[in-house]
Amino acid sequence: MADLGELASGLMSGAIEVVDLSAPLGPDTPLLKLPPELAVDTPKIEIHKISEYDSNGPFWAWNWLKLGEHSGTHFDAPIHWITGKDFADGSTDRLPVQKLVAPVCVIDCSAQVAEDPDFLLTADGVRAWEAEFGEIPKGAWVVMRSDWYKRNHSEAEYLNADETGPHSPGPTVDCIELIVERGAVGWGTECIGTDAGQAGGMEPPFPAHNLLHKNNRYGLASLAHLDKLPPKGAILIVAPLKIVNGTGSPVRAIALVAR
Repeated sequence: MADLGELASGLMSGAIEVVDLSAPLGPDTPLLKLPPELAVDTPKIEIHKISEYDSNGPFWAWNWLKLGEHSGTHFDAPIHWITGKDFADGSTDRLPVQKLVAPVCVIDCSAQVAEDPDFLLTADGVRAWEAEFGEIPKGAWVVMRSDWYKRNHSEAEYLNADETGPHSPGPTVDCIELIVERGAVGWGTECIGTDAGQAGGMEPPFPAHNLLHKNNRYGLASLAHLDKLPPKGAILIVAPLKIVNGTGSPVRAIALVAR
């Protein structure tokens, strides 16, 4: 209780800063594009007015929305991927909420990504980070800072696709294997998805999705402002909507950072 009192005091005094890690969600939000032979893409986000202090509602304004579960800054639940489809607590309405508030480890790859948009974080890269900042704690989030969120204003720049497909940074197979071994609750990136743009050619394909959800872990995509977090010491709060049998959800991800 004393710790909670200190937390409350820190929030009120500004000694603990609340950092917004979410991108704006609206009609211009970049969305993932699938190969045409695979599936229908998520439709563009739509915001429709119900009333705005008018004859349909003289004292109130509200809207209805059309959007996919995996739009904008979003949470991937285990049942999002075939490898996680059988977990009893694998949907957004059944997952343990205790895991939604956790320490966060931020691995800064922004310099490498500035040189190579296809940069891949390996297990050796994670171990090098651990050698400097300490081992990833069990139950923590691991997120990859790339500063890719700065491209979010343009879908073309954010997806960064050409005739060979999208080009964006992400993890290797052994990177995800290591953070699962460490007991991380999940993995997050500033890109459109949790995998690298070229991850379809890896073995297994899309290892972040494949291996995270196989082990009942979570994913976060399209995060923003990870450059405002320390490598260790912040607390990440990320709560998906309680969608019945939901495979994911847009989120307002925030972090608590001591200043």
